[in-house]
Amino acid sequence: MRVALLQLNTIVGDLAGNKDLIACAVRRAPKFDLAVTSELALPGYPPCDLLLNEEFVQQSWQALGDLAEELTDLPPVLVGLAEPNPAGRGRLPFNSAALIRGGRVEDTFQKSTLTGSDLYREERYFQPGDEPGILQIGGMHFGILIGEALTGHKEKSSAAGFSLLSSLKEKGAEAIINISASPFTAGGQLCRQEQLSDLAGRCRLPLLYINQVGGNDDLIFDGRSCFFDSKGKLAARGSGFEEDILLVDLDRPGGRIAGDDLTPEAEIWRGLVLGTRDYVRKCGFFRALLGLSGGIDSALVAAIAASALGPENVLGVIMPSPYTSQRSIDDAIALADGLRIERITIPITAIMDSYERELADHFLGRPKDVTEENIQARIRSNILMALSNKYGSILLATGNRSELSVGYCTIYGDMAGGLAVISDLPKGMVYRMAEWLNTTTGRSVIPPSIMDKPPSAELRPGQTDQDSLPPYPVLDEILKRYIDEHHSRADLLAAGFDEAVVDQVISLIGKAQFKRLQAPPGLKVIDRSFGRGWRMPVACRTGRSGAVRGEGGIERRGDGGAGSRGRK
Repeated sequence: MRVALLQLNTIVGDLAGNKDLIACAVRRAPKFDLAVTSELALPGYPPCDLLLNEEFVQQSWQALGDLAEELTDLPPVLVGLAEPNPAGRGRLPFNSAALIRGGRVEDTFQKSTLTGSDLYREERYFQPGDEPGILQIGGMHFGILIGEALTGHKEKSSAAGFSLLSSLKEKGAEAIINISASPFTAGGQLCRQEQLSDLAGRCRLPLLYINQVGGNDDLIFDGRSCFFDSKGKLAARGSGFEEDILLVDLDRPGGRIAGDDLTPEAEIWRGLVLGTRDYVRKCGFFRALLGLSGGIDSALVAAIAASALGPENVLGVIMPSPYTSQRSIDDAIALADGLRIERITIPITAIMDSYERELADHFLGRPKDVTEENIQARIRSNILMALSNKYGSILLATGNRSELSVGYCTIYGDMAGGLAVISDLPKGMVYRMAEWLNTTTGRSVIPPSIMDKPPSAELRPGQTDQDSLPPYPVLDEILKRYIDEHHSRADLLAAGFDEAVVDQVISLIGKAQFKRLQAPPGLKVIDRSFGRGWRMPVACRTGRSGAVRGEGGIERRGDGGAGSRGRK
């Protein structure tokens, strides 16, 4: 029994394109008895509220019929899609796997246990279906599972997964096919393999796991479809972060195990390059631009963009102010030239002067503060957006997770853009990524001068990030514990962090929520991403009475050609 796992990069909503993609993959696949796509491959994953459009669901089903007719002469194919509910209008569809054979839809298998997490919210879109069923192909009985029934939260999925597999084995399953669309997170593949291997070995059932690949909005899918034998041994694995067709022969255990670098930096780099390329191109753009400040964040984003889109399709914009050091200008030039991306320089001093003249009467008697710094950031964003409009290029925002967490960024300034490439990376990881990139390539892709200097927005004389923030190693550790691991204030104090620093950080996190809600989508590479994975109110009052709630927030940033410090 030869099963072809079709690991494809689909586009959400592109029914005709996805149908053709599946058909081409089926015809390219080596001789097989059954071909299998990933979850919801035909409509693309995740289709979100497209599923509430009954016409779209019906069109998806019609596309399945067309696909069946195209593949009449080939062995059966199991296709993931949304199945219309026969109960009639107004009823939610099913998340299904449909078997097409001989030019028709022969059978469907429905997802019975829906996922209610923030990431999926399947109860909004789907009706729970029948219990997992058995597919018979050529005398072989396959148990069919849809989604992350066997992965996800390790402890919960282990017990639930074992129960599912045991039930299917009792029904006669001789092997398991799990069609899934599991987003990438750094380190997730090792956990995924461990879970699937454990379940296959405990239940003594061969297990085929098919995952999609590609970027869709903020989600990145890493592929790495797998086959585990009945002893739980990894017998085959598809490529990571690229399309692949993995042929599994159940009669001859073993197969191709694609090479894979599972170090965090390598995974994150490939994920961000893929996510950037797909977001830009699937949104209809071919070129991107960004502000170059001479700082580490914009440097890393520029390197990612050049790799994702080609250096000829990336424009770096240098926008010096009176506070921009010559070193930063030189660093930005060296970076752009080393990456071979186009660069232009637009000084903003004269524009700043015009703002100062026009606002002089209104600011009379008020000392200079973060307002003037924020104006610089917003001047830069206006220039970048004008170039974006004129050139038809998408603007890439360059803020990192540390800054976004505490609002150390300017709303309508350096936060402006169509995609926040590194919004999931803490500042420390940004530096580690830069070091990894230079080491891996064997050259200084990111000039050492950028990596060596203290981070600064350069919005006033002598400014550094640490004027307003705790040292980044301390800040990043507090953020990890508070946001990712849900530690309380008491937990942080018990861990030895300074009380004033803890209160400052917690307060800033809360006050920055209104900014995060207006930030561009960011690429998800960690479990606890802002957006889908972080749902907090803006108009609220919580925390200790002594916290600094209500004070002007912190903002800054020059990276990406913008910056500020201030609440607004």
